[in-house]
Amino acid sequence: MFENLSDRLEKSFKLLKGQGRISEINIAETLKEVRRALLDADVNFKIAKQFTDTVKHKALGQEVLKSVNPSQMMIKIVHDELVELMGTDKTDINLKSNPSVILIAGLQGSGKTTFSGKLAKLIRSKRSKSPLLVACDVYRPAAIEQLKIIGTQVEVPVYTEPGNMDPVSIARNAIREARKSGHDVVIIDTAGRLAIDEEMMNEISSVKQAVNPNEILFVVDSMTGQDAVNTAREFNERLDFDGVVLTKLDGDTRGGAALSIKSVVNKPIKFVSSGEKMDAIDIFYPARMADRILGMGDIVSLVEKAQEQYDTEEARKLQKKIAKDQFDFNDFINQIQQIKKMGNVKDLMSMIPGVGKAVKDLDIDDNAFKSIEAIIRSMTPEERTNPVVLNGNRRKRIAMGSGTSVQEVNKLLKQFDDTRKMMKMMTKGGNVTKLMGRK
Repeated sequence: MFENLSDRLEKSFKLLKGQGRISEINIAETLKEVRRALLDADVNFKIAKQFTDTVKHKALGQEVLKSVNPSQMMIKIVHDELVELMGTDKTDINLKSNPSVILIAGLQGSGKTTFSGKLAKLIRSKRSKSPLLVACDVYRPAAIEQLKIIGTQVEVPVYTEPGNMDPVSIARNAIREARKSGHDVVIIDTAGRLAIDEEMMNEISSVKQAVNPNEILFVVDSMTGQDAVNTAREFNERLDFDGVVLTKLDGDTRGGAALSIKSVVNKPIKFVSSGEKMDAIDIFYPARMADRILGMGDIVSLVEKAQEQYDTEEARKLQKKIAKDQFDFNDFINQIQQIKKMGNVKDLMSMIPGVGKAVKDLDIDDNAFKSIEAIIRSMTPEERTNPVVLNGNRRKRIAMGSGTSVQEVNKLLKQFDDTRKMMKMMTKGGNVTKLMGRK
C-alpha cells in the first residue's frame, strides 16, 4: 500500500534540496507535485487542495535550523499533516458492556465476514474476552458456511438459525444466547449488497435498532478508492457508525481511501487488514502509517509483533545459549517459526526504516524459508546440535534428503555461522532480552 504515493512524495521533496530556506517560489513546484501525488493516490480533490494549502501556510517563513535542510523540514510538516488527516491517534473499540455488541456493516465483497473472524480472534487472544460470532447474512450463498469455517479457524463459536431469514430476530436471539452461555462480546456479521439500496439500508437500520450495538464498524475495500469514501458517507448518514475498517490493503498501492475517509465522514479508522490469514489485522495508528508513507518504516509495530511471539523467559534462555556458544540449528529453526508467525516476510521487512523501498520490487513470498526448513529437518539430532560434524559426505546426504543442492546446504551453514556470531555480539548488554522480551 502507498507505494506510488511514497515514490511521488520522495521526488517532490528532492525539489527543495540545495535550497537555503523555504520560500514561496521554491515551495510552489514541490507543493504542486505533492498535490499531484495525492490525486494520483485517489485522494479527494478538495482534501488534496486543503492539505497542500495547510502545508504551505505552515512551511512559509519557517526558520530552517542549520542542522535541518528545507527538504527535511518539508518532510516533517507533511508527516504531521498526514497524521492529522488520518486521525491523529488510534481509537479503540468499545467493549465496556456485557455483552458488548459489535455490528459489522459494508457492501458485499468488502471482506466483512473475514474481518469478523479476525476481530473475534484479536478480541479472544489479546483482550481475554469470550466472543460469539453471529451469522446474519441470510442471502449470500454459503455465507453462513464461510463464517462457520472461519469460526473453527479462530476457535470462536458461531450462532446460526437454519431456515430463519429474519436478521433482526437472529441478532436478538444471539444476544440472548450470549448472556445465557457467558459470552461477553457479540460480533454480528450482516448481509451486504453489490451496491447501496434502500432495502439493504432499512434492514441494517432495523438490526441496529433491535440490538442497540456498542460499536458499529463499517468495513470498506480500500482498493475501491474514492468509491469507498462515497459509500462510507452514505452508510454513515443512515447508521452513524463508530469507526472504519480498511481491508485488502495488500492489493492497493495508492491508498486514497485511508487518506480521505476520516475527513469526509469524520469517523476514525480503527482497524486495517490484508490477506486471508486470521492474524492479518492491525489497530490503525495514523502516525505509524504516516511513517510508512514517507519511507520511515514502522519499527514500533515490528517490535510489537516480535513481542507477541516471545516472552521474557524464552528470551533469557536463548541469551544464555548464545552467550555460551550453544545456539544450534534447533534454536535456528525455532526462530524461523517465530518469524513466520509474525506475518508476511516482505511486509515485516518493509517496516524497517530504509528497507521498504529496497524490497518493494523483490518477489519475497511466505515460502522463503521452505528450503531452509527442509535442509534442517534432513539433519540428524547430532548434526543439529553440533554443526561442526557436517563434513562433505553428510552435506551430500542432507542435500539429497531435502531436495536441495550441496551449494544451498553450504550457503545455509555460512548464514547460520554469521547469525550465531551476530547474535553473540547482541547478547552483550542483554540486547536480545530487550528486543524480544516484553517491557
